[in-house]
Amino acid sequence: MIYTKTGDKGETSLANGQRVSKTDARIEAYGTVDELNSWVGALRVLVSEPQLEWVQNKLFNLGAELSEAPGEWIKAADVQQVEQWIDAMQSVVPKQHAFLLPAGSEAVTRCHVCRTVCRRAERRMIEAQASETALQFVNRLSDYLFVLSRYVAFRQGESEEEWKKG
Repeated sequence: MIYTKTGDKGETSLANGQRVSKTDARIEAYGTVDELNSWVGALRVLVSEPQLEWVQNKLFNLGAELSEAPGEWIKAADVQQVEQWIDAMQSVVPKQHAFLLPAGSEAVTRCHVCRTVCRRAERRMIEAQASETALQFVNRLSDYLFVLSRYVAFRQGESEEEWKKG
């Protein structure tokens, strides 16, 4: 059965069985990671990048870590993998000379929505005292999503919109 009624009074269980308030920092953190995962799924509808499936699986791992499931869920190798993808895309896109507006095609703007939700997840994870490796992973992931927005725009022949001060 999908409903258990155990959360009807504002509490939920972590993976280790501990009962906590649904407003607990860990719940906020992995709830935001879950939201990010949904947005990445929405991005996959428009962007055909095989690494996005990998990202979604790692976001589930990150949620498990944040919910205190036993085991090593996010590893330094995961951070390095994201860095390699960033480096590969940056070698293709033009050099950036200004701040860019989060605008463009639907695919590009979904990248930016994912990036901003990822940044919020990072802030929630800091509140939840996530591991250093998990914080590094989500920090690199937001960078990846930004560079992915530029890479998608470049591949589609879109011009990027620069911020115009004043």
